[in-house]
Amino acid sequence: MPNATLRKEQRDEVLRVLKARFENNMNRHKGLKWAKVQAKMEANAEKLWSLSEMERTGGEPDVVGHDKKTGEYIFYDCSAESPKGRRSPCYDREALDARKEHKPKNNAMDVAAASGIELLTEEQYRELQKLGHFDTKTSSWVKTPSHIRKLGGALFCDRRYDTVFVYHNGAESYYAARAFRGSLRV
Repeated sequence: MPNATLRKEQRDEVLRVLKARFENNMNRHKGLKWAKVQAKMEANAEKLWSLSEMERTGGEPDVVGHDKKTGEYIFYDCSAESPKGRRSPCYDREALDARKEHKPKNNAMDVAAASGIELLTEEQYRELQKLGHFDTKTSSWVKTPSHIRKLGGALFCDRRYDTVFVYHNGAESYYAARAFRGSLRV
């Protein structure tokens, strides 16, 4: 990660935005207290930087769970549509390198890694969809099982007709309405 720290005013602004989102969406994290979430974030500058990257690229991260075993809070991108600042990537570096012409600017796996986050899995994507209606006009790459990726494919998901769909594309494909959703444990 390049500059994994924030200046005080950046940190304060990210915390303000995350707190407001947390308080406005209590259905996503019933029973959790903001003060405990904030303390975890303030104790880990690198994770707070990752959350600021999720926010900067349009992901609108929010707490969606708490791992009682590890004590970590789980954040997902909760923007209504796929994050605008991450749209049009192919799936991974291998797919980007394989494209001969009309290459996209980037790939989902490298962008996620540079931000310190993980792509949602299909299971996590389905969990997110239980909290609201996401990607009704866009789609999001999800972590693809290695046996599918080895054959050249990659998976993406969206919500249409009040149903969550999982699809496949060649990993080198990219579309203006497709990005990826990330997760982060703090």
